[in-house]
Amino acid sequence: MLVFCGIIFAALLGVLIFLNLARGQATTVSPTPSTSMTTPSSTDQASNKPSADELKKKLTPEQYHVTQQCGTEPPFRNEYWNNHRAGIYVDVVSGEPLFTSLDKFDSGSGWPSFTKPIENGHVSEKTDRTFGMERTEVRSNKSDSHLGHVFDDGPTDKGGMRYCINSAALRFIPVEKLKEEGYGQFLPLFESKK
Repeated sequence: MLVFCGIIFAALLGVLIFLNLARGQATTVSPTPSTSMTTPSSTDQASNKPSADELKKKLTPEQYHVTQQCGTEPPFRNEYWNNHRAGIYVDVVSGEPLFTSLDKFDSGSGWPSFTKPIENGHVSEKTDRTFGMERTEVRSNKSDSHLGHVFDDGPTDKGGMRYCINSAALRFIPVEKLKEEGYGQFLPLFESKK
């Protein structure tokens, strides 16, 4: 009986070794790209977006990692999480206006949080299934840069949404510089709040 078990064990071991060797020699097939957290999805965006080399020259390593590689910066250690100045936040890649300080709130998350975008057409949302969870990724429309995620746990009196955005994906323009930087059309938003 012991000899029979030894033979069976040796045979199974041989099969496992053979399968491992065969799998190692198998032709590798490149995975099908996912629709979540991807690079530009339309030809218009791809043609208007600077090349990776140009972006690497223009952006800091962290900005590049966040916007082009769907990265996340550390909470509470980023430029705008605690910024309380009046102004707008634009896409660091394209300059597209994304959010205003009027819609910013302290979510306690350590990232800038907004109740809504400056205009709905300036951001897009995509399903993100990374890290074993389902979230909604937020991307800028003009450059298709990764911005962050949107959640439904924001202030209920302002629609209930929380756009949790990486500072590295944004550039802040204070209200006093809106006109000089070419964003004067947004001044009326702030004048009505005086």
